[in-house]
Amino acid sequence: MPHPLRAAAIGAALAAAATLAACTPVDIVKSAPKAAAGPMMSATAALQELDRLPVKGRAPQTGYSRDQFGPAWSDNSTAPGSHNGCSTRDDILARDLTGVVRQGPCTVVSGTLHDPYTARTISFTRGVKTSLAVQIDHIVPLSLSWQTGAQQLSAAERLSLANDPLNLVAVDGPTNEAKGDGDAATWLPPNKLIRCGYAQRQIEVKAKYKLWLTPPEKDALRRVLDSCPGPALPGEGASQ
Repeated sequence: MPHPLRAAAIGAALAAAATLAACTPVDIVKSAPKAAAGPMMSATAALQELDRLPVKGRAPQTGYSRDQFGPAWSDNSTAPGSHNGCSTRDDILARDLTGVVRQGPCTVVSGTLHDPYTARTISFTRGVKTSLAVQIDHIVPLSLSWQTGAQQLSAAERLSLANDPLNLVAVDGPTNEAKGDGDAATWLPPNKLIRCGYAQRQIEVKAKYKLWLTPPEKDALRRVLDSCPGPALPGEGASQ
């Protein structure tokens, strides 16, 4: 006869295994750490918007430079939150970090990032050797946007695109560098839980700025949306 304590332990283990086996992917998403993420997102609206976006190949990169999108982190655009006296970078750091410490009214000097792309917790300290640990990602990269319609935008619209909180999120620096100008067909966040929110935000940005999709990009976004619901990226709903 099994020892009573051993029998109880075996029973508890079997019960835990049964509970885990009964979980659906959605259950797991709902119980996962938030890691700076927002509310759970359904794919319904994103799928409808995805099918409304035009689809064609990438235009040549000819003529692209960062300067085509105006000064970096400009406070002088038509994007939501602009003209508040602070740089866009500081605005996004203040939005996405917790425990924010400022120098003066704007400059974020420290805080903690619960990185949505990796689900890691990263301490941020402003400095020559430390600031790059946390970077601000353009969710739709500027180079990609140039090749999918931004060439046809006015200079003011491109400045807005580069500084719109809808298109920006604070993330792990090396992960942002690894993304480069990749679209959804070539790069997705390593944290699979956030891919639903990431795909939806790309679609929102493309729709707002009248950008198109490439066929592989559309296929990749549709595959990601099949994994929804999932948590939103930080700042969802703040800029429309």
